[in-house]
Amino acid sequence: MPLVEASGMLKKALEGKYAVGQFNINNLEWTKSILLACEEVKSPVILGVSEGAGKYMGGYNTVVGMVKGLIKDLNITVPVAIHLDHGSYEGAQKAIAAGFTSVMFDGSHYDIEENLQKTREIVKLAHEKGISVEAEVGSIGGEEDGVVGKGEVADPKECLQLVECGIDFLAAGIGNIHGAYPENWEGLDLEVLAEIQKTVGSVPMVLHGGTGIPAKMVQDAIKLGISKVNVNTELQWAFAAEVRNYIEAGKDKEGKGFDPRKILAKPAQAIIDGVKEKIEIFGSAHKA
Repeated sequence: MPLVEASGMLKKALEGKYAVGQFNINNLEWTKSILLACEEVKSPVILGVSEGAGKYMGGYNTVVGMVKGLIKDLNITVPVAIHLDHGSYEGAQKAIAAGFTSVMFDGSHYDIEENLQKTREIVKLAHEKGISVEAEVGSIGGEEDGVVGKGEVADPKECLQLVECGIDFLAAGIGNIHGAYPENWEGLDLEVLAEIQKTVGSVPMVLHGGTGIPAKMVQDAIKLGISKVNVNTELQWAFAAEVRNYIEAGKDKEGKGFDPRKILAKPAQAIIDGVKEKIEIFGSAHKA
C-alpha cells in the first residue's frame, strides 16, 4: 500500500472516537517492529521522525526509502504516513521535498503572529503536494531534541487562529510534557481540552508526550477530540531494558551472540509488544 497523508485517518479517528498512534522511529528495527505490530492488529499508523532522528538515520530521503521498502517487502496493507515531528520552518520544507506525507511545523516558540505567518506558508507549500500539516500552540513541556518547554496550557483563541491558517490537525498544550512525568505532575487539563475542542470544531487534535499518562486519562482525552497520540520515550525505555538484559547476561559472549541481529531481537519484540499495548488503549485496532 502506498504512503498516505495523515489527515484522512485522523478525521476517521475523530468521528469514530479513537486515536491513531504516532510512534517515532529511530532506525530499521524500530520501523520494522512498528509496521509489523500495526499490520498484525490492523491499525493505521503514523511514523514520527524528529529532525534529530532523521539526521541520525542518514537524512529524510533515506527515511522515505527505508519506509517504502519495508512496506513493500513486508506486505504492509494498513495505512502508513511518515510525519515530521516538531519540525522547524526549514526542516518542514526539506521533509516535504523528500516525500514525507505529513509534517509538523512547530512554531510554538515564536510569538503568535510569527507562528501564524510561518504556519500559513508551510500549509500552502504542503497542501500543493497533498501533504497534511500539524501545528502547535502552547509549548509542550519536557525536552524534544534539545528544546525544553514548560508544559503550558494553550489559549483557545490562539488555537482557533492557528486552525484558520488551514492546518489539518492541532497540537495544543494541555499540561502534557515529553519524556517522564514528574511525581508532582497534576495531570492533563481536560477542561481546557474540552474548551479548545469546542472552539476549533471538527479539526482533530494531537496529544504529545503520550508516555506515562494513565490509560484512563488518555481515553478521556480521546473522547474530547484527541485523535493522535504521540509515543516515543516509553518504547525507548523498553528497547534499552532488553539490550541491557542481553549484555548483562553475557549473551553477547556466547557463540555468535555478538551478532546485532541476536542482540536486537528481543528489543525489537519489546517495541512490537509496546505498540500493540498502546493501540489497545487508543482503540485503533481493526480500524485500518
